[in-house]
Amino acid sequence: MVDARLQQEIVLRSEDRVGVLAQVACILSDMGINLLSVHLRLIEGEAVIYLLTTSQSYAHDALRDAGFDVSQRDVVMLVLPHHPGFLRRTSEALARRDISIDDLHVSVPEDGKSGVVVLTCSNNAHAIQILRGR
Repeated sequence: MVDARLQQEIVLRSEDRVGVLAQVACILSDMGINLLSVHLRLIEGEAVIYLLTTSQSYAHDALRDAGFDVSQRDVVMLVLPHHPGFLRRTSEALARRDISIDDLHVSVPEDGKSGVVVLTCSNNAHAIQILRGR
């Protein structure tokens, strides 16, 4: 059984400029909020930062109050054991049920026993049921 759950991920949009990630990290660290997952993409001159934190509502409000354009999106968050083939089995299970993965990022410390996978797919709720073995 996989630890799979639906999360609200913060989506922050900003002009692409040097130091924007540092500013975001400063705001959150000053509030004592830890980052669980960060994914930054540059899209047509815009920085788009996807964040999962230990306190989503406080992080969302603080970033909005700092003048950032913030919204939220549903994502599936998985905690997977760190061994060869686990992501393969997870992605194959979704593919067998015709669920396509739209976006995915993974963080696993080299000496860690588990990693965090954050993904969006064609049906997040169904994906969670599949991954939980239901």
